[in-house]
Amino acid sequence: MRPRLREPNSSHVGSLPRSFGERLSDQDAGVSWATVPRRYLGAILLATLVAARAALDVEERRATASLAAHLAASFEEIAACHLSASGDYLIFDRRAHAVYTIERGSETPKRIVQIGSETGRIIRPTAFDSAEDGSFVIADAPGDRQRVQFFSATGTSLGGFTMPGRGVPLITLGQLVLSGLGTLEYTGQSVLISQPELGSLVVEYVATGSPLRTFGELRPTGQESDPQVHAALNVGVVLRIPKGGYYFVFLSGVPMFRKYDAGGNLLFERHIEGIEIDPFIKRLPTSWPRKRGEYPLVPAMIRTAAVDPDGNLWVSLAAPYTYVYDASGDKRRTFQFRSAGIVSPTSLFFTRDHRVVLTPGCYTFDATIR
Repeated sequence: MRPRLREPNSSHVGSLPRSFGERLSDQDAGVSWATVPRRYLGAILLATLVAARAALDVEERRATASLAAHLAASFEEIAACHLSASGDYLIFDRRAHAVYTIERGSETPKRIVQIGSETGRIIRPTAFDSAEDGSFVIADAPGDRQRVQFFSATGTSLGGFTMPGRGVPLITLGQLVLSGLGTLEYTGQSVLISQPELGSLVVEYVATGSPLRTFGELRPTGQESDPQVHAALNVGVVLRIPKGGYYFVFLSGVPMFRKYDAGGNLLFERHIEGIEIDPFIKRLPTSWPRKRGEYPLVPAMIRTAAVDPDGNLWVSLAAPYTYVYDASGDKRRTFQFRSAGIVSPTSLFFTRDHRVVLTPGCYTFDATIR
C-alpha cells in the first residue's frame, strides 16, 4: 500500500542554536542559503532527512469491512469486537453492561450476558477477552470489589472469583480505564492480570481464583516513595505470543514494552519512540499532588496493544497512530487506520487470516505486514 505523506515536523530543529533559527527566518525573507554558516548545513540536511523519512514511514490502511452502521449504532459503547472463524461477532458493550453475539448474515444482536451483580451477570465491567474456542472472560466491579467471571461461547456462566484485597474506585476517561482491573489476557485455561500493587507485573490465575505464578519485576519510576503512583506507572497489558512467551506493554509513564519467554524470564526491553508520541512524552508530569485519600490520576500513554498471528506486537498510541514491532523488538511499521475518518483504536482483535478488527465501530482492516 502506498504510504500517505504528511507535513514534516519542525520539532526536529527546535534544539538547534538560536542563530540557526534566525538564519532560517532571514532565508524565508529572501536571503541566500550562502548566508547560513557551513557548520549548520549538516544539521539542516539531517533535520530534513529525518522529517522526510518520518513522513514516508506512516502507512494508511483503509477499512475492508465493518459492522453495519445501523447495528453499530444500536450499541452504547463497543469496548471490544471479536470475530469468530465462522464470521460471527462477539461484542462487549461496556456501558450497557452486556455481551452480544451477531451471527454471520444476521441483522439482530443477541444479548447473551445480562446486567446484574449476581454470578453470571456483569455490573460496571472493565475488561474483556476471548479464547479461540469462543469462551470469554470479563472483569467487573460489583460493590467496588473486582471480580473475574468466565463464560461459554453461548454466555453460560463457567464460574469466577473475586480478586483478593480491597477494591479501588473505578475511574474512566472516555473509553480508557484509568484505575481498577482495566486489562486481562485469557488463555482459555487461565487469566493473566497486571497487578503491580502486589509486587510484580503479572499474576496468572486459574479459573478458581488461585494464583498460578507471578513474573516481571517492576520498573524503576522515581516514584517509589509513593506506592500508588509507582504501581500506576507499572500498570500494563500482558499479551500471549502464539508461538510462546509474552509481551508486557506499560500503559502509562515512559512508553516501553518487555518480552518474556514462556517461563516468565525477561528476554529484552524496548522503549516506544517516534515523533508521533514525542509531544505526549514532553508533557509527562513528574509529580501527582493530591489530597489525602485521593487516588492518583495517571494518564495512559498507550490506548491498547495486541499480538498478531505472526507474533508481531501492535501498539496503539494516545495519538491516532499504531506502531508494529517484530519478534526482535524492532519497529517495522507505523499505521493510521481510516474508515469514514481516522480511527484511534481502543481495542485490537486479530483473525487467523491476518485481519484486524478495531473498536470503536467494529471496523475490519488488512493486517498483513508487507
